[in-house]
Amino acid sequence: MPNFNDLNLDNWKESEIWTDSLWIIQERDKTGKHSNFYHGNFVPQIPRQLISRYTKKNEVVFDPFVGSGTTAYEAETLGRHFIGVDIQKDLVEQLKSKVDNEKYFSEIISGDSSKSTTFDEINEVLKKRKKESVSLAILHPPYADIVKFSDLKDDLSNAKSLKEFLSGFALVLKNTISILESGRYLAIVIGDKYTAGQWIPLGFYCMNEAQKLGLTLKSIIIKNMEGNRAKQNKEGIWRYRALSSDYYIFKHEYILIFKK
Repeated sequence: MPNFNDLNLDNWKESEIWTDSLWIIQERDKTGKHSNFYHGNFVPQIPRQLISRYTKKNEVVFDPFVGSGTTAYEAETLGRHFIGVDIQKDLVEQLKSKVDNEKYFSEIISGDSSKSTTFDEINEVLKKRKKESVSLAILHPPYADIVKFSDLKDDLSNAKSLKEFLSGFALVLKNTISILESGRYLAIVIGDKYTAGQWIPLGFYCMNEAQKLGLTLKSIIIKNMEGNRAKQNKEGIWRYRALSSDYYIFKHEYILIFKK
């Protein structure tokens, strides 16, 4: 059995872990605490798969862009502790009221994940909880400026250029790596963008930032994109635009798996 999860390989045929590099998810799971009120949240099936594959019960999962709490809820359901950070105070307060701290702790911090002071606070949480590090980090950053999440200057969705976005994201990566246990895993969920008639391979740029910091790339998973709010009920319009031009319509995003 791998030493980074609870899978019983004697019953490997019964495992619900996906091992292919193409994930087709037709509909987001809306059970339990999950909802789709927050523009930009990812489907719960993604953190569910990652947490199940790369952690054991009672270990700590970390999300530096916690948003509406998708990863927090999955960690709670699967019996993992959780630490999450978000730059939007109102989201943090809302999430704090929803997570269950009875059996497994969920520490939600209001802060900027690109700042070392935020991670000083995280290290205090780990010390208080008698944990030396986190066992899995799941990062679902803004896809640059595609969706503006707030008016905050340090919000990555407000970066004035691709260079500024990647510089800020690299700081988040560096800070996250500092609290990740050696030999454990970090996942980046990211899509590309289209600007000024040019496809911007944001996923590959983010992958490059992770590799520059010494992480080992283990997998590139392609996931389908369904029910995009910006394109909802406008499929015909987008198809016409694509046919009348020279581009293709975004229907995929990446789940990039790294090992420290």
